[in-house]
Formats: sequence, structure tokens, C-alpha cells
Amino acid sequence: MTAHRNTYKTKFAVSFAAIPLFALLCASAVAAPQVSRLTPPSELFAAGNPNAPYIARFLPGQRFDLQATVRLDTGTTLTGFEFWVDGKAVAAPAGTSSIVTTGLSLPKDSNAAVVSLRAYSNLKPGVHRLLVKAVQSDGQNVSAEGNFEIVALTRGGQPVKNVIILLGDGMGATHRTAARIIGRGYTQGKPQQMLAMDTAPFTGMVMTSSLNGIVTDSAPGMSNYVTGNKANNNQEGVFPDDTLDAFDNPRVEYLAEYLHRTQGKALGIVTTADVFDATPAAMAVHTADRGRGTGIVDQFLDDRHLTGLSVLMGGGRKWFLPNTEALKPDGSRIGQAMNGSQRDGKSDYVLPQDIVTGWGAKPGAVDPQRDLIGDFQSAGFAYAPDLAGLKSATQSGRTDKLLGLFAYSNMNVAFDKINKRRGASTIVDDYGFPDQPMLDEMAAVALQVLSRNKKGFVAMIEGASIDKQSHLMDTDRWLLEMIEFDRAVQVAKDFAATHPDTLVIVTADHECSGAAIIGASTRSVLEMRAATEQPSVEGLRDKQVGVYQASRFPKYSIAADGYPQSTDVDNKMLIGYGANADRYENWLANATPTQDSQQPFYKQAPQSAYPASPGQRNSTTGFHVTGQVPGDQAVHTATDVPLSAFGRGAKYFTGVMDNTDVFFKIGQAVLGGVR
Repeated sequence: MTAHRNTYKTKFAVSFAAIPLFALLCASAVAAPQVSRLTPPSELFAAGNPNAPYIARFLPGQRFDLQATVRLDTGTTLTGFEFWVDGKAVAAPAGTSSIVTTGLSLPKDSNAAVVSLRAYSNLKPGVHRLLVKAVQSDGQNVSAEGNFEIVALTRGGQPVKNVIILLGDGMGATHRTAARIIGRGYTQGKPQQMLAMDTAPFTGMVMTSSLNGIVTDSAPGMSNYVTGNKANNNQEGVFPDDTLDAFDNPRVEYLAEYLHRTQGKALGIVTTADVFDATPAAMAVHTADRGRGTGIVDQFLDDRHLTGLSVLMGGGRKWFLPNTEALKPDGSRIGQAMNGSQRDGKSDYVLPQDIVTGWGAKPGAVDPQRDLIGDFQSAGFAYAPDLAGLKSATQSGRTDKLLGLFAYSNMNVAFDKINKRRGASTIVDDYGFPDQPMLDEMAAVALQVLSRNKKGFVAMIEGASIDKQSHLMDTDRWLLEMIEFDRAVQVAKDFAATHPDTLVIVTADHECSGAAIIGASTRSVLEMRAATEQPSVEGLRDKQVGVYQASRFPKYSIAADGYPQSTDVDNKMLIGYGANADRYENWLANATPTQDSQQPFYKQAPQSAYPASPGQRNSTTGFHVTGQVPGDQAVHTATDVPLSAFGRGAKYFTGVMDNTDVFFKIGQAVLGGVR
């Protein structure tokens, strides 16, 4: 959507009284016009509270946008505005401010203007007062006040050069414990060995709420870690606003952007999801809509000069392939492109000029025919389409830029990849990608490539389907995702051991499904299978679920590849879900995954034969479990998640902390150093 924008240089000076929103709402009708939103968000503006908690916090010099929504009287227009910080007007360099009056997400017939000043920064630590002043065309003045904090750093310690964030999407304490039981084994109440993440010398707990809910989704769940600020659900790297455009929201500078601009560090993103997915995108892409695939992946390449992007690996090839088929008038696809492309104009991006000028971002274009893989290669990236290509890309030369796309959308899960390698399953063949790397293999190559940047790097390595399989309540699949993720943790731990200026953080964006280890099966595998022939609550629950002393220690046999030979064993560990949707449960591993609607060809055979949802899966072999949430998948919870840290600066990550606190602890370690 194209909004009317005017570049505006603030040149007027008038006297205003600072009026917080709560006072405006209580005033009489003659108090119009009003400021209904002031960004960055603050309790001072929202509730009249001038004290902590300070909602918006930034590192010294970190860039962010200033914005306000001014609600005008009917028949009037906005004639001018200024932002003031600590009693001084903020200078607006040419082309960095704007007034938007159309394309707003406000009630019909609203007369309003969204005013912005892009890429502001402040070096002075402390709490700062923010004031917006505006003038209506009839001469009425309006102002509103908020605040933000610049967080002080302690200087003089040894700086961290490399930051590795290992993100187990949806990984709560239960997921970690269950992975230890299945992957390491318990004897007389004690683990025979610890997970790699268990061996971290420092551990804390992280609060995960988003800006607009106690339960976050993955977009703010990740971006809160790497901007230091809360975002709304479904939004990443931005504050909410009152426009419909998904790419014009007020921006907050990411950790990678900040460190690339100030120190020249590189950025690496590795995931088992589609690379457009919320967690990888929330390291580098600014958008109010995590679902805008074409525009998200285009920004990865277009703005690499801002982020330092040097490694991008995962699934998501469907967004990189050119779509040469006809599109509908609104830019959306008529059908699925034969080559698997899902590029279209409706999900693409074009930035307003004030963001282009203020941030130095590329303007973007609506180009569903773009060959994005070719453009990455033209920009110097080696390209790996599979595991063999990944190996050859790093062996053929000392590349310092790497793109790996190993599936159309989300990569297959470890359960199915491992069984393919063992010759026990052909599930990955159903997706057309039989030679996919494991997460630890991707991590090792990524760190090898990133370490060639002498100035250091920021890397995010995600075990994405811990979350996706927890949503589906497919216990055996998320358990192997956990083992795959922990193997990647070991890769990072080994890297830090030989690069002592590296900080490694292992955490999650949120917990998913309310998973709980409820006990162990009282039956042998043969008896468990026999019970599915006449499924009933009594047969599969009351007579099978062993609790307390009846939860005997299961004996999982670990194969040479590091994964269980089978997840169906005598005294099998049993998982329940507290945030579950309706499902059928028989406690055994599912032969096939559930349909993934993000895959381009999921409606075609053989994928179309997979169960459509947990509410249909095992309907003839399991007993029905009634859930408490809408829809057919389990949901995220607001439960705190563990964080473990290795390497230089790890000592900062203890106690209970907010997810935004992690950003400032990293900032201290990298910028201020560690004593």
C-alpha cells in the first residue's frame, strides 16, 4: 500500500505543556487534538507513571525511530510537528521525517496523522524525557510526553569478539530434562551423563512476555533478545504503529546491525526452519508481519550492508526461486509455481523514503520474478543446495559468504533425517530433499565461515522444530530435535574452547505446549502396541501410565550416530501437555509427520496422505484427549525458560532476567568488556 508521505523539516517553535495520554483521555472535548500513540512506548505516556519499569531501553548510540499518532479535529490538517528530548528539539536531517495521513489502521473516517523521525540515537546514559509537539491547521497545539533509557556500560574489561546464540525454539525446562533422559539415560535416579547445554557454568531463568501479551510468539520472542526492546506478537525489530504497511513501522536497531555498524562484525543465521520464519528473520528484518515471506528474504540480501549478513542457512527455497507465472491483480499467486516458488507481489516490500534515507536501507521492489539465489551468488555467496553441496562449498575455497537452502520450506526433522540415513525410512524423499544436513553439521560450517571475519561475528543457531513438533504434540519428533540441538550446542562449546573471546548463550524464545514428563509406561513395547488394537482411556491411560515409583527408568539404546536406535522402548518416558489442543494419544512414535501446510506441495501425494492434524492422527489407535485451547495445535506458554552460558562474559547470565535484559548483558560483554 502506498501512503501519502511528506518530508518535513521541523522549523517552528511554540510553547507547549506536556500532556500525557491519560490526562488527554480525561479532558473535555475541547482538548482535541490528541496524541494517541507515542513511540518508543513508555509507562509515562501510557499511564502517567514517570518511574520504572522503563519500557524502552537502548545501548549508547543504538538507533531507533521516534513516532507519534496525532488525532486531529474533523476538517483540519497537521501543519507541523517536532520531537524534543530533555527540553531540546531534535534536529531532523533532510529526508528522515515524514507525515502519513492515508493507509492508516484506525477506525473509518478518522482524521489523523502519523509523524516520524527516523534513526535517532543518543549517547548519554540515563532516563530521557521525550516530547512530541504538533500544530493543527486552526492553530491548536498538542503535545504528549514519554521517556526512554540509555543503559550505561562499564568500560575497561576484556571484550567479547564473537557471540553465538543457540535458540531452542519452544524449549522449556521439560524439553531439556526429557532430552537428558532419552539421550543420556538415568540409573537409580541419576543421569549417566549430562547434555552439552547442562555443562554450562552459568545458568539463569528468562521471562518471555511480549509487548502486548503475557504469552509471546516467536517474532518478539527472538527480537526482544537482540533489540533490547519489547515487540508486539507477530512483529520483529519494530514498535507497533497505526499504519497498514507491514514494513514502515518504527524500527529498533538489531544487535547485528549495531555491531556491524560500530565494529564491522559479521552476521550468521542458521535454522532448521524456513529462513523467512520468525526466529531467523528477527535477527535482521524489520517488519510488522512475520508472514511476509518474499519481502523478508529479499531484505536479508538487500540490507546485508546494514546487518553484515555472511551466512544464511536453513529451508525456504520457495522464496528464492523466481515465480514467472501470472499473478492476480492484487499481486498474489494464482496457483503454485511448478518449480515450487511462492514468491508474489503481495508479500513483497517497498520502503518509504524516510526509512531509506534515515537508515540507509535499500528501497525494495515488487519483483516476484526475482532469482534471489542468483542474486546471492552475484553478491559473492557460495551456494549449497544439500549436504554434499555444503561440504564442497567450504572445501572448494575459503569462502567468507555462504547461502544454504536445503528444503522448499521447513527442513525435515531429525527423526526423519536420521531414519533416512539409516535406510529405515523414506520420509524425506516425500519432500524431494533426501540429502539434508543436521543442525550440528550446519553449525560447524557456519562458525568456520564466520570466523574468517577478523572483527568477529554474531551467530544465531536455531533448533526450530522443537517448537513446531511441540505444537503438534509429536513427542518423539521433538525429542530428537532436542538431541540434534544439543549436538549443535556441543559444536559451539568446542568452538568457544579454542576461541576464548567467544560468548555462547543457550536459551529459548518461549516454552511451547506446556510439556510435562508425567511418568513412564508400565508396559513393554509389545504390550503398548497390543493396547492400540482396542484403544480406550482405561487401556491406554489408567493401565499404562506409571507415575511416582511406577515410572521405571526407560532404557534407550543410543546408536553410533548419537541418536536413539528407537524411541519406542520398554518403560517408555511419557509426555503430557498442559496447553494442548484435542488429540489422539497412543504413546508410540508416529510413522509419518503431520502435514506441514507451509510446504508447497503438501496437498499432493505422498504428503497429502499424512494426517492433517493431531485431532486426526491416531484416531483409530489412540484414546481421545480433550484440549483447552482453540484450534488443532498446542500453544506457547508464558512459563520462564532456562538460559545457560559458556565462555567470556557468561557470568553475567544468572538469576531471573527479562528477555530484553539479555541484550544489555551481551552489550556489556562486547562493548564494555568483562572484568
